[in-house]
Amino acid sequence: MDVYEAPSAWTAEPVRPRWQLALRFAGSILWYPVVCVLWVVVAAALFVVGLFADAVAAVSDRFERACMSFFDTMPGRVARLASWCVTWPELRHEGDTAYHKARVDRVVGNWTARASAPSEPTKARPAVECEIPLRDYRGVGGWYVAEVALAQGWELRPTDVRKEVRLWWSAASKVA
Repeated sequence: MDVYEAPSAWTAEPVRPRWQLALRFAGSILWYPVVCVLWVVVAAALFVVGLFADAVAAVSDRFERACMSFFDTMPGRVARLASWCVTWPELRHEGDTAYHKARVDRVVGNWTARASAPSEPTKARPAVECEIPLRDYRGVGGWYVAEVALAQGWELRPTDVRKEVRLWWSAASKVA
């Protein structure tokens, strides 16, 4: 296994205090609906602006590039407002290694099923790269994700294990 960071970064995250998770969960219940509404408002605004920007973009390439860059980054910025939120399963299973192992097995298995599915002529080819977010492997560490993924035919990509583990389906490079 080729790791791109210090091996200590690939271990499980420390267990967060229960009271802190409970406070974050309570805040999440209040904040997440606001973020959802904000995301819908931003998406609607981008759609309306996009209708008018299309006419201007026909004349200016620079404006089109700036508009497309803004359209690509804005939904992600709004989604990041909820990055501190805690879900009910996270609250219940903090520190539960068996739960996180089962979660990693399921997530990697789903990605493997997608990547190994035969491509249909009228549809897009299956995804050959994936990112497993920290939320899925917090209790077991990135090393477990890499171990499960390597056993199923994935290869590691350059990864910031404090955020995600990036994988590439190695069978995609082989000629069928």
